[in-house]
Amino acid sequence: MAAASGFEPPTIADFFPDVVLFAGTPFAMNRVMLIRVLVIVLLAIWLWFGTRSLKLVPGRGQVMTEFLLNFVRNNIAIETLGEEDGRRWMPVIMTMFFLTLGMNLTGVVPGLQIAGTAVIGLPLVLAIIAWVLFIYAGFRKLGWTYLKNALFLPGVPWPLYFLLTPLELLSTFIVRPITLTMRLLMNMVSGHLLLALVYAASSFFLFTLLPQGNLFGLIGVGTVAFGIVYLAFELFVAALQAYVFAFLTAIYIQLAVAEEH
Repeated sequence: MAAASGFEPPTIADFFPDVVLFAGTPFAMNRVMLIRVLVIVLLAIWLWFGTRSLKLVPGRGQVMTEFLLNFVRNNIAIETLGEEDGRRWMPVIMTMFFLTLGMNLTGVVPGLQIAGTAVIGLPLVLAIIAWVLFIYAGFRKLGWTYLKNALFLPGVPWPLYFLLTPLELLSTFIVRPITLTMRLLMNMVSGHLLLALVYAASSFFLFTLLPQGNLFGLIGVGTVAFGIVYLAFELFVAALQAYVFAFLTAIYIQLAVAEEH
């Protein structure tokens, strides 16, 4: 923000706003939690209105809804898992994609300006759900053979299992949920901090330095232009990270149900 005493850059404290509802109770909610609730409500309303009265000749709203649903269905679920498994796991993958997309986009919405996925709680919960799902999918289809396929690579000399099996255990069952969490979280955190820095710098240059007659304030014109460009880039990142999260969830399920790795 801009202040008379000088420039104050954004800090990590921006991700932990004050409680605004139900303070002092287990249900205390700050701005981030309210944003998450808002996104869930808006997604539910959109999907309800978008699918409740489908027509043979669709209108613009139905076309857009069908395009997004078919994109996830065809390009993530079916293409990755095949027709049968894709249909079985499609509700989960759809939920992952649209929930992540909605939460990511709030980071560029005026008045909200922080992604619901920019605090670790939600990315961690989504990653744990994906972790549970691919383990469940493997056991559901293959039983204990799933663990054999996951931990003991075929065609490897048995002495190497002492080295490779712990590595497979680490990479498959421990690293995957961590990387899912951190990839989504760090992209949203870095984007929010950079946008906040650009906005704060623009305000400082244009509304503090320039009114004082300091020509360095004209730098604010450049920071505003950069902010507009970066805002468009953040929209792309928000969509890309939703795609990556849903796609990796589908990939992990596909690896779990495969007969051999």
